[in-house]
Amino acid sequence: MDKLKKRIIEEGVVVSEEVLKLDKLLNHQVDPELMMELGREFAERFRGEGITRVVTVESSGISIAFATAYALGVPLVFARRKKTLLEEADMLQERVPSFTKGIVTDILISRDLINAQDRVLFIDDIIANGDAAKGLIKIVERSGAKLVGAGIVVEKCFQSGAQAIRDQGIRLETLAKIKSLENGQVIFAE
Repeated sequence: MDKLKKRIIEEGVVVSEEVLKLDKLLNHQVDPELMMELGREFAERFRGEGITRVVTVESSGISIAFATAYALGVPLVFARRKKTLLEEADMLQERVPSFTKGIVTDILISRDLINAQDRVLFIDDIIANGDAAKGLIKIVERSGAKLVGAGIVVEKCFQSGAQAIRDQGIRLETLAKIKSLENGQVIFAE
């Protein structure tokens, strides 16, 4: 998507050869019009898969997952990163490291929100090492639901996450693939 790539170049900040900050675009400030366009793109790519739920991980994936769920006409379920006082004792839970936060957290989804009758699409903003994606995939599997695929806005090809997901036989669609962040430049893969 050329529009997305242009916005990444204009608004992204290369922090290091491994970190691209997209705060003005995806995960601190959100452009609703762009998110809806990206959501329609993912919906079109996965239309016909019989999706009944879109899932993501709190919090950066919520805006794009919402747009995708809206375009598909299905509910959005997001995995929480913190337990609340209202959480039930029997949650679907997985411990995952966060590449950008440098911490390990639990992600949790209520067993009432996804089940064996569901066909699930996982949507997220960025994939680096893929730890959150791998954790969410395990939760979906334990729920008995069918994971029909994953849609990621930005894939960092120089890190192993996306390939690890593909190696599991999971269909992974990305809208912008970044080959490198060397010398402070965003270089897209073809």
